[in-house]
Amino acid sequence: MRFVAGASPREDAAFVVRYRGQAFGFRNRCAHVPMELDWVEGSFFDAAGERLVCATHGAAYDPASGVCIEGPCVGRRLQALAIIERDGVVYWTAT
Repeated sequence: MRFVAGASPREDAAFVVRYRGQAFGFRNRCAHVPMELDWVEGSFFDAAGERLVCATHGAAYDPASGVCIEGPCVGRRLQALAIIERDGVVYWTAT
């Protein structure tokens, strides 16, 4: 799910994915070059549903940690968001 995180003038595209039953949230920016990851709006996973993939550079990220595991930014990570889940609803919490 895509959404806007932050407040004007510092608003950023962000997203939350569910991976192995748990929700994880990140800023929608590749760690290599600040481009949005989704290849189709709101689509972040590879075909197997095991890695987040940058549509521009092909960088592959671990969905639980945001660490780049393949591509031009190996070892770097996506900026994680503080999120909580309560009664099946996911909330972003500003820190």
